Amino acid sequence: MTEVLSQDEIDQLLTAINSGETEPEDFRPAETHKIKIYDFKRPDKFSKEQIRTISIMHETFARLTTTSLSAQLRSMVHVHVASVDQLTYEEFIRSIPTPTTLAIINMDPLKGNAILEIDPAITFSIIDRLFGGSGQGTKAHHELTDIETSVMEGIIVRILGNMREAWTTVIDLRPRLGQIDTNPQFAQIVPPTEMVVLVTLETKVGEVEGMMNFCIPYLTIEPIISKLSAQFWYSSVRRGTTAENLNIIKEKLSSVDVNVVAEIGTIQVSVRDVLSLQVGDVVRLYNTRVGDTYSLNVGDQKKFLCRPGVVGKKIAVQIIKKTAKIEHEEFEELTTEKEETL
Repeated sequence: MTEVLSQDEIDQLLTAINSGETEPEDFRPAETHKIKIYDFKRPDKFSKEQIRTISIMHETFARLTTTSLSAQLRSMVHVHVASVDQLTYEEFIRSIPTPTTLAIINMDPLKGNAILEIDPAITFSIIDRLFGGSGQGTKAHHELTDIETSVMEGIIVRILGNMREAWTTVIDLRPRLGQIDTNPQFAQIVPPTEMVVLVTLETKVGEVEGMMNFCIPYLTIEPIISKLSAQFWYSSVRRGTTAENLNIIKEKLSSVDVNVVAEIGTIQVSVRDVLSLQVGDVVRLYNTRVGDTYSLNVGDQKKFLCRPGVVGKKIAVQIIKKTAKIEHEEFEELTTEKEETL
């Protein structure tokens, strides 16, 4: 408790200072040092920079999951990273409800398992949506039936595909679903005092809100802990064109749909003539004869010469030869633009 000086004591101090017997510095409070409390039972295993890198990785994961779940559920889904914390495994287990959806994830090629926990409100909203409902779910949460478990397995497998892509810059992760539990007490993947990193994802499906938690033990992530730095992250993201990158880009480009049109000729007609066309009318094309080869356009580029014919009962064209090819510089420009969007 702070001692309060009387008026006489204050007057004596002022007199002493004015007479020079005492310096003002003698009455300044002693310097105090800030003490940081450290709990040896739960030591910090992850630095702030590593926590930040994990957060960035899972922001990418959240965006991919938002897109994939929105398409699968045909409903508005929003997922974003709420927090990234380090705590003991026991604290994580105590913080989640019972029953819940606990997916044990094999983190190959890393050793050990991780846990993906989905809030019951989100779980039953997803199930209701896939079963043809409005996505409101049910307030009375229960353990998953065999059919509901099978449905959630499909959802979690898709989510793990997004996780693999989000971790690409750090490691070629191949996460696999092991099993789904509903009681947290049965999911003892590490000792209770082991430190874990917990990524909490706020999730909204339609009007239903809840959390998804991704728990990764330190023992599992320890082999790549040195790669969880901003310097490594950005150098990996901007590593430029490599043979591996080009193969990935080629694979992605190979599934892109393009328009292929066989141009058999041209003609200029007025709108009046077009409106007056009837079934059976003959349109004479310019500079086109029977037996001529036609131009086969890919997009807006003329790429091949072709000849008309039929396959079975369907009209078709037969490619005769190439008229142009994509130059190396054109391919590099194309792949560069594609790489910037990946």
